[in-house]
Amino acid sequence: MKLSRSEQKRRIRELERLVMELVAMPVPVLASLPAPEEIIDLIRDAAAMQGGARKRQVKYITRRLRNEPVEELYGFVTRRRGAALEEKRALHELEYLRDALLNEALEQQRLHQDQEPGWEEDWPSRVAEEIGKRFPAVDTRALTRLAWLYAGTRNRRHGREIFRMLRAAREQERRVGM
Repeated sequence: MKLSRSEQKRRIRELERLVMELVAMPVPVLASLPAPEEIIDLIRDAAAMQGGARKRQVKYITRRLRNEPVEELYGFVTRRRGAALEEKRALHELEYLRDALLNEALEQQRLHQDQEPGWEEDWPSRVAEEIGKRFPAVDTRALTRLAWLYAGTRNRRHGREIFRMLRAAREQERRVGM
C-alpha cells in the first residue's frame, strides 16, 4: 500500500519529534540507545549545537532514520519519559499527603483554640492514619507532632520535614519492593 504524500509528511514530522526528544536527552543516557553507533554520534553532535545548526542536524538525522526501523527508539523514549512522569506523579502525591496533614492540623488548632487545656501534640489524625496505612515504615507520631508544630508556629521547616519523611518512606518502600 502506497502512503499518501500527506501521510508521508506526518510520519516524517513524527520522526523529527522523536529525534528532538533524543537530542534533548542527557549524554550518558544515549549510551544505552538502541541505534547504530553512527546515529548516536550524530545525536550527541546535535545536542552540542545551537540554533539553526541544531535544526539542520536534526533534519539530517531524521533523513538518515527515514528508512530504518525506529520502533525500538520509540519504545526507548516512551520508557524513559514514562519513568520521569511516574516520578513526578509520586512527588505530587507526597505533596498532597503533606498538605492534607497540615490542613487537618490547622483545622484542629482552630477547633481547640477556645478550650482551656489546649490541643496536645499527639492528637488523633485521620490523615496520619491513612499515611501510616500507605507507608507502614513512616513514624505517624512524628508526623502528627510536626503538623502540630507547624499549626502553632506556621514555620515551613516543619512542612518540609514532613515531606522528607514521606519521601524517605516511599524510597524505602521502593527498595523493599524491588
